[in-house]
Amino acid sequence: MAKEVLEIFHQRNELKNLWFYDDISTDIPGKLFGIFPVIRNMQRVTEMFKTDNRFTLGIGGSQLRFKFSEMFKKAGGELVSCISPLISIGHYGTTINNGTIVMAGTVITNDVHIGEGCIINPNCTISHDSHLGDFVEVSPGVQITGHCEIGSFCHIGTNATILPKIKIGNNVTVGAGAVVTKDIYDGFTVAGVPAKRLVKK
Repeated sequence: MAKEVLEIFHQRNELKNLWFYDDISTDIPGKLFGIFPVIRNMQRVTEMFKTDNRFTLGIGGSQLRFKFSEMFKKAGGELVSCISPLISIGHYGTTINNGTIVMAGTVITNDVHIGEGCIINPNCTISHDSHLGDFVEVSPGVQITGHCEIGSFCHIGTNATILPKIKIGNNVTVGAGAVVTKDIYDGFTVAGVPAKRLVKK
C-alpha cells in the first residue's frame, strides 16, 4: 500500500524528505527503490517528528490504519491527507478530513463528506450528498451513488456498487462485485447481487 501512496507523492512532485516506516518486514532494504529511507523503530520516528511531524498512512485495513494513526499521533505526529492530482472533485460542499488517501481516476462530486483516515482506491465514484465515516476502505472501481451513508471502519470490496439512499452501519464488509440494494446493520458482512448477509455455518 505504501508503494501506491508513493505514486501520489510522485504525481505531486513532493518526494523531498520522504521517509517510510516498517518495523515488521525483513525483506525490505534500508532504502525503498534505493531512494527513500525506511525507518525501523518509533524512537527514530519521534526524532524525525521534531523537524517535521507530518505523516500519512501507507497501509491497508481499517483497524490497522487506526492503530498506526494513534501510535504516530502519540509520538507527536500530525495525520495529513494524500490526494492524487489525477482526480475529479466537486467544488461545492465537499470535505475530506485528515489522513485520507485518494488515488488516481477517482471522481468525487458535490456535497460529499469523507471522514478521517479513509482510503479511496483508483477509479472510484462517490456521488453527491454521500457521507463516509472514519477509516473506511474503498477498493478499486467502487461506485457509491447519491445520498449514501457509510459508517466508520467499513471495507467496500472491489467493483461493488452502493445504490442511492443506502445506509451502511459501522464495521461492515461489502464483498467484491456486490450490489447493495438495502440498508446494512453494524458488523454485517454482505456479498452477491443483490448483496445478502453471509451467515456462518
